Amino acid sequence: MQLEDAAATHALGAKLANYCEPPLVIHLIGELGSGKTTFARGFIQALGFKGHVKSPTFSLVEYYQFEFSRLCHFDLYRLQDPKELEYIGIREMGSEEDVICLIEWPDRGGLGVPPADLDIVLEHVGEQRSVKFLAHTDRGQSIIKKI
Repeated sequence: MQLEDAAATHALGAKLANYCEPPLVIHLIGELGSGKTTFARGFIQALGFKGHVKSPTFSLVEYYQFEFSRLCHFDLYRLQDPKELEYIGIREMGSEEDVICLIEWPDRGGLGVPPADLDIVLEHVGEQRSVKFLAHTDRGQSIIKKI
């Protein structure tokens, strides 16, 4: 799928959020500037968050509470050692029944990162971006079929 610009990336995140329910783990994969955080902003705002969605680049995680669920947005780009994941509670959040986890840069966390139901791979293609969806579970596959 081709995405024309950042607005299209944001809109895709919002659209996907409509098909997602906890428990769910989504890995956001792509190089710097490929749109991972823009996608996450659209997703989080579509769930009903009204404030500014900031990137968790320095804090590693931002938590969002909704009426019937929680969302944890992890950005592991600045992770120094996968052992740090224990301090931010990624394993616990990835197994909670009422949590959706969006995880940017999951490869930096090694085996400490919860396995994904769905990978979203964003890439630069000239001035545009392309996106690929890879399902790893039945839940992930059912989401892809709805897009």
